[in-house]
Amino acid sequence: MEFYRSQVLCCTGTGCTSSGSNAIVRAFEYEIEQAGIDKEIKVVPTGCFGLCETGPVVIIYPEGSFYSRIKVEDVPRIVSEHLVKGRIVRDLLYSESLDEKENILSLNEVEFYKKQKRVALRNCGVIDPENIDEYIAFDGYKALAKVLTEMTPEAVVECVKQSGLRGRGGGGFPTGLKWSLAQKPVSDIKYVCCNADEGDPGAFMDRSVLEGDPHCVLEAMMIAGYAIGAQQGYIYVRAEYPIAVKRLRIAIGQAKEMGLLGDDIFGTGFNFDIDIRLGSGAFVCGEETALLASIEGERGEPRPRPPFPAVKGLFGKPTLLNNVETYANICQIILNGAEWFAGMGTEKSKGTKVFALGGKINNTGLVEIPMGTTLREVIYDIGGGIPDNKGFKAAQTGGPSGGCIPVEHLDIPIDYDNLISIGSMMGSGGMIVMDEDNCMVDIAKFFLDFTVDESCGKCPPCRIGTRRMYEMLEKITEGRGEPGDLEKLEQLGKNIKASALCGLGQTAPNPVLSTIRYFRDEYEAHINEKRCPAGVCKALLSYSIDPEKCIGCSLCSRVCPAGAISGEIKKTFAIDQSKCIKCGACMEKCKFKAISVG
Repeated sequence: MEFYRSQVLCCTGTGCTSSGSNAIVRAFEYEIEQAGIDKEIKVVPTGCFGLCETGPVVIIYPEGSFYSRIKVEDVPRIVSEHLVKGRIVRDLLYSESLDEKENILSLNEVEFYKKQKRVALRNCGVIDPENIDEYIAFDGYKALAKVLTEMTPEAVVECVKQSGLRGRGGGGFPTGLKWSLAQKPVSDIKYVCCNADEGDPGAFMDRSVLEGDPHCVLEAMMIAGYAIGAQQGYIYVRAEYPIAVKRLRIAIGQAKEMGLLGDDIFGTGFNFDIDIRLGSGAFVCGEETALLASIEGERGEPRPRPPFPAVKGLFGKPTLLNNVETYANICQIILNGAEWFAGMGTEKSKGTKVFALGGKINNTGLVEIPMGTTLREVIYDIGGGIPDNKGFKAAQTGGPSGGCIPVEHLDIPIDYDNLISIGSMMGSGGMIVMDEDNCMVDIAKFFLDFTVDESCGKCPPCRIGTRRMYEMLEKITEGRGEPGDLEKLEQLGKNIKASALCGLGQTAPNPVLSTIRYFRDEYEAHINEKRCPAGVCKALLSYSIDPEKCIGCSLCSRVCPAGAISGEIKKTFAIDQSKCIKCGACMEKCKFKAISVG
C-alpha cells in the first residue's frame, strides 16, 4: 500500500475538460516529477466537484485548498510554493473558500456546499473514476456483496420500497414498486436497463455521475438484476457523452477483470453482464418504450402502454428501467438502511435530488439538495443569486417538459408534488434561472421549438398540435397576435396533454401553459400593445434617437449595417424605421445614451 503526504485532486469532468483540465493534470505530474516529490504527492483526476462556474478546479489535501480557474501556467507556482515549501498560493484560491480571517474553510463550510447533501454525487470529485481500487476503498461493491450473501431478492425490493425512493428520471414513480412489478413475472429472461439518454437543454446530472462514479451505476444494476431475476443489463447512453462512455467502458472492463461482473459473482452462483448501447441524441428516446425500441435496433418511437416494460419490455421480456441518478442512490440505501434514506426529504418525496443549475445565476453548476429545500435557498444561498443584482423572474424546472416558476413561489419546498401543483415538474433535474431581462413568451417559444424538433411524429397531437402552438407563439412574438390567441393556445395545450401517446407529447405544452398562467400580462402586451416588455422580441422593438441628447457625432450612422440612420454632422440624426433591422448596434455604440429602445 502506498501512502502520500498530499493529494492533488483535479476535476476532469466535461466542463473542466473543455477548459483544459487534462493539460493541467499533465502539468502537475510533470512539475511534481521535476521537483523530485513524485513519491510523496499523488495527482488524482476526478469527476465534477459541482461548482462548474469556478473551473478548472483543483483541491489539494490534507489542507483542502480550493484552487479555482486554474491555468497551466499557474501549476509551477502551486507546486513550488504549496507542495514543496508548504505555502498556500492564496491569490489562486476560490475566494469563498476563505473566511473573514483568511482561514481556509472545509468544503462543507463553503456557501455553495453548505446546504447540500451529496448522496448520488458522494464520490464525484473525490475518487479517480478510472481506478476501481479507489471506488472499492470508498465501500464500492460492498452493497452488492451484502445483497448476494445476506439478503433475498424479496428483501432487496422491500428495502428499496421502504426507502421511499422515487424515480429520478422525471416521472417520480416509486422505485421499489417498479422493482416489485418487474420481479413478479415468471420468465426465462429478464433485463435491467439504465436510461442515460439525458436530453433536456442545460441538464448534465447523469453525465456527471457517469463521469465521476461509473461503478456505482454498475453495482446498482447488478443489485437490481439479483432482485428481479435478470442476468443481462444495458446502459443506453448518449453518444455525445464521450467521457462518460469511455469511463463506463473502463469500469466494465475493470469489474470483469476483478470478477465483480460476469459469472459466479462472489462465488454465489449469480451471473450478470452489462453492455453499452449508444443513442444518437433523439430526445424522445428518454421515454422508456422508445428507449427500449432503440436498444432493439428499431426506430426510437414510443409504444402504447399497457403492456408496461415490467411485463413486456426489451425483446418482449420483463424489463426494469431506471435512470442514472435513481441507480446512484441504491448502494447507499442498501448499506445505510431504508430508514436512513427516508429520514431525508419530505413526506412524499424522500432523499435528495440533483439539479443542474444554469442560466442567469452566479454559481452555475451541479447541486444535490435534500427534497424540501426551497427554491430561494437553491438560487440565493447555493447559487449565489442573480448576476449584476438583477431581479429574479422565473426558474424553469423539468426542461422542455416542465414549467416556469415565478417569484411568488420562491419559497416553495422543492418536491415532486409541490412542483406539479404550481404547473411545473421535477423532471430529470434541469433548473434554468431567468432574470428581469428574459421575455417569457420568447422562453416558451424556445422550449416548444425544441419539442417540435424532437417529436418522433408518431401521434398527431404531438406532431401537429405542438407545431400549431409554435406557429401561434411565432405570430405573437412577431407582432401579429390577435385577441383570442391566448385562449386558443390554452385549449390546444390541454387537448395535447390529454391525447398525446407518450410523456413527451403530454408534457410539451407545459412551458406555454405555465407562462400564460403566471405571465399573462406579457402575452397581452405582445398581442394588444405590440410591445415586448423585456425588449427581447426584435419585431416588436423600435429604436429612436432623442434629439435633446444627440450631438450629431454620426457614430450610430457609421455602425448601422442597414443604412437606416441618416443626418448631418453636428446635427440631429434620425432612424428610418422601415429600414431598421433592430440589431441594436447603434445603441451599443452611442456614447451619449441618445438612443433608446421601446
